[in-house]
Amino acid sequence: MELLIANGHVIDPAKGFDEVTDLYISAGKIAGIGNAPKGFKPERIIDASHRVVSPGFVDLSARLGGGGDEHGATIVSETLAAARAGITTLCCPPDTTPVLDIPAVAELIHRRAQQAGLAKVHCLGALTQGLGGEQLAEMYALKAIGCVGVSNAGRAVYNTEVMRRALEYAGTCGLAVVLQPEDHWLGRQGHMHEGGVSTRLGVPGIPETAETVALSRDLLLVEQTGVRTHFARLSTAKAVELLAQAQAQGLPVSADVTIHHLHLTHEAVGDFDSMCHVRPPFRTQADRKALRGAVARGVIAAICSDHHPHDVDAKTAPFDATEPGVSALELLLPLILELVRGRVFDLSTAIAAITCRAAQVLGIPAGILAIGASADVCVFDPEREWTLTENTLLSAGKNSPFLGRELVGRVTHTLLDGRVVFEEEADVPASR
Repeated sequence: MELLIANGHVIDPAKGFDEVTDLYISAGKIAGIGNAPKGFKPERIIDASHRVVSPGFVDLSARLGGGGDEHGATIVSETLAAARAGITTLCCPPDTTPVLDIPAVAELIHRRAQQAGLAKVHCLGALTQGLGGEQLAEMYALKAIGCVGVSNAGRAVYNTEVMRRALEYAGTCGLAVVLQPEDHWLGRQGHMHEGGVSTRLGVPGIPETAETVALSRDLLLVEQTGVRTHFARLSTAKAVELLAQAQAQGLPVSADVTIHHLHLTHEAVGDFDSMCHVRPPFRTQADRKALRGAVARGVIAAICSDHHPHDVDAKTAPFDATEPGVSALELLLPLILELVRGRVFDLSTAIAAITCRAAQVLGIPAGILAIGASADVCVFDPEREWTLTENTLLSAGKNSPFLGRELVGRVTHTLLDGRVVFEEEADVPASR
């Protein structure tokens, strides 16, 4: 299909492009911007007046649920939610069931995602077998099946020698390593940030040093091995400082932060609100300010959803017995736009953090509107108001601390390889 997205505010941070113009799509590729390709005859026109047209969003961390449980999250339900959110590329961490430490698991996820046809799913293979932190996984085989990197997800690698060998092995495979820094011994008993709120509630805390001690160790190993390493879901100001120092020294390191850590602090836990049970935990206002500033400066490259769709039972036990995580795919855009309106960073920086900068972290061919690139496109209304309720969430996971909140910013169309995989409302017929 030849398709025209007309009169939109086209923003492509990868090229520094920002103007109201037309976008032309043919054979699933970007065929032109501003000027129609020779002989172009659109079969369909999407009127994007007063809307933003951007590359499809890239989410570096999204759990997609199980395979066939009709009552829980599945690849179909969660990629549908992603399409609703303008997310065209997802990265699946290896803490799946079973663990993604053999090629067969990655192959199954890729096949089910392709069958659903709603988003492109890339897998991170396991760094160690079973994520146990002891024996290295077969990284060559995982790369051969299409894994874009390796990670131990949120599980600690206690043994520093094992971590060093894992980095070296990943380097020989040409794989990026994704680490979530948390010292097991400092963090294993905790369930929220160690501070005044945890003391008041009597909930065991996770100190800042659980993150910074682990990050310091791993940065030293990166310095020794030279392996491309991405630190996932930073939560503290001190971690931002350590990361910035490492980048200034020329180490091949990057980082991301979750969208909810840019909004909430440990005070949101209130009186045991299990929807605010996350890992790493929400921390202080000073930490939140540092994380926001790091995104604005580019020290933190990407913003992710860190999507964890849980069923009701997982969040209805006592706080420290509930499962950590937030259902966040559909919140990525409106919560980012809220930060733009608050002048935390500008719109181009915000879009870059969920498109080109996120794609560059793992070398994924996405997040750009260059001519000849895959036509993965998001069209959104930055002024559309809506209320987040369980009914408005397409994800099977309804676990969000933002339920009931008035939000601004709504995706109207999502295109994947030039196909419209989500649309909120009808557009005009092809009449040009």
